[in-house]
Amino acid sequence: MESPILPGSVLGVLGSGQLGRMFAIAARRLGYRVHVLSPDDDTPTGQVADLEIRAAYDDLDAVAAFARGVSVVTFEFENVPAVTTEVAARYVPVRPGGQVLHTTQNRLREKSFLRAAGLPVTPFWPVRSRPELQQAIAQAGLPAILKTADWGYDGKGQVRLEHSDDVERVWPRFAGGEAILERFVDFACELSVVAARAADGTILTYPPTRNSHSRHILDVSVTPAGLTPQQADEAAEIARQIVTRLEVVGVLCVEFFLDRQGQLLVNELAPRPHNSGHWTIDGCTTCQFEQQVRAVCGLPLGAIRPHGPAAMANLLGDLWQDGAPLWQAALSDPDVKLHLYGKAEPRPGRKMGLFTVLASTPEKAEQKVRAARQRLSPHATDPHTPHRLALGAGEGT
Repeated sequence: MESPILPGSVLGVLGSGQLGRMFAIAARRLGYRVHVLSPDDDTPTGQVADLEIRAAYDDLDAVAAFARGVSVVTFEFENVPAVTTEVAARYVPVRPGGQVLHTTQNRLREKSFLRAAGLPVTPFWPVRSRPELQQAIAQAGLPAILKTADWGYDGKGQVRLEHSDDVERVWPRFAGGEAILERFVDFACELSVVAARAADGTILTYPPTRNSHSRHILDVSVTPAGLTPQQADEAAEIARQIVTRLEVVGVLCVEFFLDRQGQLLVNELAPRPHNSGHWTIDGCTTCQFEQQVRAVCGLPLGAIRPHGPAAMANLLGDLWQDGAPLWQAALSDPDVKLHLYGKAEPRPGRKMGLFTVLASTPEKAEQKVRAARQRLSPHATDPHTPHRLALGAGEGT
């Protein structure tokens, strides 16, 4: 095994959003310096990094110069071109490796990998033409979900097909590219597990979180997730198998559906820290971002012991529509912790920050985090009411 990359070294990040920002904060707390490369400047990551380099990901000369100035390269989103990671890997380790990116940045490759590994996955069919779509619908039935194979996140690049007539309406958006049709899953809830794998193969998994979405964007995450012990163990074991088979060095999130028969189905993978794991910033001995730093630097992983039941609520740009949010009102609850991303321009649907809360029960944590967000903009409506958290096999929300 390679020698560890010790504090005082320079870590390189491809991508400059909020995940890179929180990685950089954790890295600097451990004594590292951070360089970031992305096509933008004054970014969430750049604001806290030691050096912000503005360059396109396909500017390979800039990528090579960037890699020569750091000791390891990691990334904060998976849609980095393969050639970018290949060039960086000529000079320093890239963690997780390019093969992990290659698998997870395309839904067809990702789902095919999962199915070949014998892991439970939502049934899917490749779609490269309209006749293939018609054939896939005949096998999947309707409703079904049609997605682009590439560049999808937060519900982008996907549409629900309810009736056969929908094909005429939506196909022009997908024609000319590769797509995937997934059978609609009547799920009881959505879950995720964040796993960390060290360079020596050590794996730790955070407790499962239960997630609710609004407009296809993660809204609130709560842990404990209300699973049976068997379901929680199965989710963790699936995550361990995935990071082992992919040989991940770093952090990866596995998103699941729990169907109404109590079966877990893998929905998506994210080879990086994940929005649903943000509760760990205040809720665990070692948060997912420090774990990413430790893993990519070859250090031992940190303890993942939760401090107690926790909840996280996203703060979207919609909350700014009536002016500046009422921060004092939201923070009147001393248990509420605020994390803002440093984004100058709030837009509807844009993630601007988050709240975390610890409480005596997951229900109280969810109630408190939703109440804090409601106090930010009293005229706004919460897109969800709190869910009942105790789920047995096959039970609904």
